[in-house]
Amino acid sequence: MTVLDKTKVAGGPVAPPPRGGITQSVRDSLVIARRNLIRMVRIPEVVIFGLIQPIMFVVLFSYVFGGSIDVGGNTDPSTYREFLMAGIFAQTVTFATAGAGAGIAEDMHKGLVDRFRSLPMARGAVLTGRTLADLVQTALTLVVMAVVAVIVGWRIHEGVPRALAGFALLLLLGYAFSWIGALIGLSVRTPEAATSGGLIWLFPLTFVSNAFVPSDNMPAALQHIAEWNPFSTTVQACRELFGNLPEGYPVPDAWPMQHPVLASVIWSVLIIAFFRTLAVRKYRSAAA
Repeated sequence: MTVLDKTKVAGGPVAPPPRGGITQSVRDSLVIARRNLIRMVRIPEVVIFGLIQPIMFVVLFSYVFGGSIDVGGNTDPSTYREFLMAGIFAQTVTFATAGAGAGIAEDMHKGLVDRFRSLPMARGAVLTGRTLADLVQTALTLVVMAVVAVIVGWRIHEGVPRALAGFALLLLLGYAFSWIGALIGLSVRTPEAATSGGLIWLFPLTFVSNAFVPSDNMPAALQHIAEWNPFSTTVQACRELFGNLPEGYPVPDAWPMQHPVLASVIWSVLIIAFFRTLAVRKYRSAAA
């Protein structure tokens, strides 16, 4: 019997007692993830529009700002394009947070989540399944963006294995932030509010970082924030793994900037652990 089955009794369909265990939780999460992936396939315009925005960012930032920003004493447009791409990739995976929150808020608004609550499934499966489906969409977006980036002149210089490690860090960051989106989606009343709430805090997070300009150009206070920003850490790690740090680029002395790969993993794991706990607790309290 799957998580969507119901047991018939005299009074009508009633959900059987919930089953526990890691295996059951994984199975339920995959069922929900499959449901969301099927929904994406049936509504392709959601995926298409989700791909257009990051492609526009790649093209516009590359040709509008390329050559006008000094990166390690170098203003060559091709240098800035390579410097930029890790930041655009990271921005794209984090901005998917708004979509994750809006999707969960929409399911809540339509009463779909209430139906799931009546079924014998792990409490965190609805949220885990949703975030896994969003992760698949994010991976697809990164593939398309990488192709466009290559077209505009971006290249990797440290080999394919290290580049794949960089993309893995991006997906880990995106998955971590999707749990923030899940918590926001559970905390608001409408999908519109979830979209706004999912974006408003992302703009300072992404712009007070090293994504688009070197952090040493910022005021001292903002520079320290940027250097310890989890977003900056992942961007710095990807630049190292892609081989996109320009010659002469000043690497800050802050620990996350000196050990960006390790710091990126630590930040993402901590975000997942913290916000998943809060989101699942919020889901359970709403179901009580």
